[in-house]
Formats: sequence, C-alpha cells, structure tokens
Amino acid sequence: MDELSGGPVLDCVIIGGGPAGLTAALYLARYNRKFAIIDNGASRAAWIPESHNIPAFEQGIAGPEILQRQRRHAELYGATISDGTVTRLKQARKQFSVCLKNSNGQSNELRARFVLLATGVVDIEPKFGGVEDAVHQGLVRFCPICDGYEAKGKNVAVIGYGNKGLGEAIFIARTYTPTVTLLSYGKPLGLGQEEQKLLHSLGITIINEPIRTLAFSGSKLSAITGGSATAVEFDVIYSALGVQYRSGVATALGAASDESGAVQVGAHSQTTVPGLYAAGDVTQGLNQIVSGMGQAAIAATHIHNRCGVIAPLRMDDPR
Repeated sequence: MDELSGGPVLDCVIIGGGPAGLTAALYLARYNRKFAIIDNGASRAAWIPESHNIPAFEQGIAGPEILQRQRRHAELYGATISDGTVTRLKQARKQFSVCLKNSNGQSNELRARFVLLATGVVDIEPKFGGVEDAVHQGLVRFCPICDGYEAKGKNVAVIGYGNKGLGEAIFIARTYTPTVTLLSYGKPLGLGQEEQKLLHSLGITIINEPIRTLAFSGSKLSAITGGSATAVEFDVIYSALGVQYRSGVATALGAASDESGAVQVGAHSQTTVPGLYAAGDVTQGLNQIVSGMGQAAIAATHIHNRCGVIAPLRMDDPR
C-alpha cells in the first residue's frame, strides 16, 4: 500500500452529499467528530419531482427540497459540505488518503481514519428528446416503489429488454393498476415462454417491436414503435433500463461488489475493506431514501464508537 502524506487526520470523510451522506454528516456533527463531506452536486434525489413515501411529509416533498433541508440541518451543527469529486482512495497504516478535485480543477488530498461512501447510482435513461422534461413532469419515472401509488389505476408502460423491466411490470400490475404494457427498447424483449405466460396471466400487454421514439403532449405521452410506426398512448412510462453504480473508488481499493457494481456491506454498513463504509443506493438492497438514511445513521454511529473517547465540551461551548 502507498505511504500516506502528513497533515491532520480526520475521523471520517463522507463521499457524497445525497440523503445518505447528509444523514451521516448530521450524526457525526452531533457526535462532535472531525469530518469532511465531499459532494459533486449530482445526487439522484435532485431528480425527484415530488415524493410521497417519506414519513412526516404527508403533502409530498420535492427532491431538491429534501437536499436543501438536510444541508441546513447538518450545517446547523457545524457540518461543511465541500464541492468536489473524489478520484481515488488510498490506504496505509490504518488510514485513508482521499484524493479529490473541485469544480475548478484544483486537487486536494484529505486524510481520515474512516471513509463512508454514499455516492449513489445514475439511472440509465432512454435516449429520446425531451426525456429530462418528462422526468420533471412525472411522465417518465424510474422507481415504482417510490411513486407507483401515484400511478394507481392509470395506463402504465414499462420500458426494458431481456429481463430488464419484467419485475417492474409484474410489481406494478400486482400492486397498482391492471393496465400495464411492457415495451422493448433498443432490441427485442427476448422473453421466454414461461415469462410470457406469467405476464399474460396478469393481463400485461407485451409489445416486442422496439420503440423508436417517445412523443410528449400535455399530460400524456406516446411510444412509437419501429417499422410499423404505431403510436400507443400512456399516462406514465417507467424506465427499467437499470442503473450505473458510482462505486469505482471503492472497488478500485478492493471492496467487494456484485456483478452490477453494487457494493457489498455487512454489519454496520461496513464493506470488505477495513475502515471503509458504504450507505444508500451504492450498496446492494432496496434503493430508497429512508433505507439509505438508516444505513448512514448506523454507519456513522459505528464510526463514532470506533473512534474512541473525545474531549468533553466546556460548559460555555456554543454547541
């Protein structure tokens, strides 16, 4: 392993300023720990038009507001969220060196006893014009666990290929609406006979001909198939093309992951690299904000306990 350079050693560096990372920052700040949180401003949560499955927000809350509130909450206890992208992790002598660049291209290096990875994932979007606007309007969605309830009783399509989309279509048909269509994207679905039989038993329509484009008009959208140029109209389309895990700096250090890139964690959200933790969507499991927050709280508490005793605060300390 590389020998680490000199300089102050933090208790922890948190990589990622989404819901999981900001939860960990709040906990570590309230534990009076010395830490840094690095964020490149690309949280998946920022894409949420409005979430209704986060407890205590019965009227719903938009993703950007979730992040803003969490930032303010953590900053209230002294947390500072720094702009930057971590490019490499190194480890030696039971310490980490975190190499990063900010948006101006300036490089920096931090040292810490522990690192918490909360970098999340990137959704693979269908490559059609206007998709980003459709996402903000709630016409194109990515997670039926998050917002399938809002599609209850509507005419819903799922875009996928191969086994991608199969589980989502079944979940939606069994849970929220009897009107579900499975569309193919880029190549034929390639479903087996048993899979087709299951879909038909649930009343799910299958369109094998790959869609050529999506057309948006008001609160409706149409999927236009290939050679026949047939347009089929829907209220909501779920993209089930998968995600890309932002786990590269962890796996490069030797952290175990599954074949898709999701980081494997055990008790207390620890990875297979001693001292390296992971929380939120970047790990295996249910990609939900509340799940990520829970993982982050567990990880931050374990990190605090492993750091040992800190000097007690003076009675006149403003915190």
